[in-house]
Amino acid sequence: MGGFLNKLFHRGSLRRWHRDAARASTTSLPMLRQQRNQARLLRNQLNRLIHIADGRLALPHIGSSFFPRPHGTDWSWRPELWRGPLPVPGLSSVPSKSQLGEEITLFHDCDISELTLRQLRNSREEDLAPFGLRMDVFQFDGSFLSLVIDLPTSACDGLTRQHLLRVDCIIETEKPIEVFARLNIRHGPNTEQLVREFPLGEKNVSVEYDLAYSNLNEKRIEKIWLDLIFEAPDMNQVILRDLTFARHRRANI
Repeated sequence: MGGFLNKLFHRGSLRRWHRDAARASTTSLPMLRQQRNQARLLRNQLNRLIHIADGRLALPHIGSSFFPRPHGTDWSWRPELWRGPLPVPGLSSVPSKSQLGEEITLFHDCDISELTLRQLRNSREEDLAPFGLRMDVFQFDGSFLSLVIDLPTSACDGLTRQHLLRVDCIIETEKPIEVFARLNIRHGPNTEQLVREFPLGEKNVSVEYDLAYSNLNEKRIEKIWLDLIFEAPDMNQVILRDLTFARHRRANI
């Protein structure tokens, strides 16, 4: 009985929104304003449901949160762009400081942007992440291009100088390109920066940051983010099939 009533309610709701949409051009402005506000609230919840459902139902079936982790991992994370579909899947002629989702921001200093960002669906057998990120760069008249990934606050919890932070990335390029991964940890008024270079031409990349070699103030950690810096990126396509983070303690000697 409950399922039947739900179907009736759903059909009635669809008929109502279909009717309101058909009459929108002649609806009084006060009523139209009310309908618009209701539609926006409904759209937010629908987008949230679709995002979660598509992430759970998307290929690969192994699961969007699974990836190999080092022994002793006490924190791990895959950003949302690689886990599930974004409400806005792509951007073109991307201005600097543009965001794709809540965690990814593109920075550059081009006078004229000929860059595109697009979330794509992974469907190959070897892919563990359901989605990937494609960046197309055409003419590039700037001096820098970086993709910034903001880590969640949980990455800061319990972080010490005895930790190693590992970044794993599956990267494909049309032609070889130098990529640097700079880890930034803000602690109080200071920001610790550790830089690693991706091996040129390699597809499956792993880099580790040993915090024992930093001047990190463990009691004042506020924020962590990663800069992926692309050198001479013009006339190239870069696909990040996956990007994951894992944290574990260094072995006692």
